[in-house]
Amino acid sequence: MLTLQKGGNLTLSKVDPGLKVLRLGAGWDPNQYDSGSEFDIDISAFVLGTNGKVIDLPGKAPGEDTFLFYNQRALLNNAIVHSGDNRTGDGDGDDESIIIDLAKLPAQVDRIVFVVTIHDALAKGQNFGQVPNSWVNLYNEEVYQTDPSKKLAFFELSEEFSTETSMVPVELYKHNSEWKFKAVGAGYNGGLAEFCNDFGVQLG
Repeated sequence: MLTLQKGGNLTLSKVDPGLKVLRLGAGWDPNQYDSGSEFDIDISAFVLGTNGKVIDLPGKAPGEDTFLFYNQRALLNNAIVHSGDNRTGDGDGDDESIIIDLAKLPAQVDRIVFVVTIHDALAKGQNFGQVPNSWVNLYNEEVYQTDPSKKLAFFELSEEFSTETSMVPVELYKHNSEWKFKAVGAGYNGGLAEFCNDFGVQLG
């Protein structure tokens, strides 16, 4: 298993030449602070083209089949699938996961950006500085089904965030026809609506 640092990246075919289906798991510990309510942390994904916007699909509005979140949990004929919403972070291991079948991704996909947000962060007065422990794990999905302990990579999220309410922990991108995984570790103030605006998703 590789422990990634901010800015680090890996070529998936070199880490695991047999990798076909990727699982990205995100986890966090429950709220241990006195903000008044549990932390509901969500992981989402934006499927982008070379222009940095969600890819165009015939007959569909921008983001209709290219923005993965808790209310749209499968994209592109199940090429990308969300495990479902965990609202507390209780339990061991990853709390939410996204599964990506690399062979099913359309050719125009250049990058998949993963976003982690705190639901209603501003209303609740919450930020990632109050989350005691959060992380992202990377797996070969086929191996995960028989041995969930075998990880390809690990990235710790909460080391430097203090007031941010959202972050881009990692991204998957294509370089010279090969898929690479990058530990971005960038924090932001805002929620999903701001990311939707930046990536060209049509809301409403």
